[in-house]
Amino acid sequence: MYLVDTNIFLEALLRQERTTEVQSFLQSVDLDTIFITDFSVYSIGIALFRLKNLTLFTRFVEDMIVDGIRILSLTLEDLKTLNQPIQKFNLDFDDAYQYTAAVRYNLQLISFDRDFDRTDRERKEPIDILK
Repeated sequence: MYLVDTNIFLEALLRQERTTEVQSFLQSVDLDTIFITDFSVYSIGIALFRLKNLTLFTRFVEDMIVDGIRILSLTLEDLKTLNQPIQKFNLDFDDAYQYTAAVRYNLQLISFDRDFDRTDRERKEPIDILK
């Protein structure tokens, strides 16, 4: 079971360098095994709305969220402890949120963000899952 970070989805949505890798990952893995945080959904929305791409956000929600990817949230207690991974691993807020969600729900973190390599949680990239 996988917690997929914001940057993975944006890579494909914005058709960046590793789009093919992300698309292969999403096509080869059962969507029921993929999770996204509410924070990531909002971050994707903010990024796409800034680019004036409202239609792409709607399509993302319809294609990914409605068809199987489940959204996870942190509890109030989890939010109270976000300062711990921030201080321990020198993470920013969004990375601490993702890290805490991965720990709380015991999910494999899928991300291009190397900041997670400083944590005690193994990060994988889509290509690692495809091997």
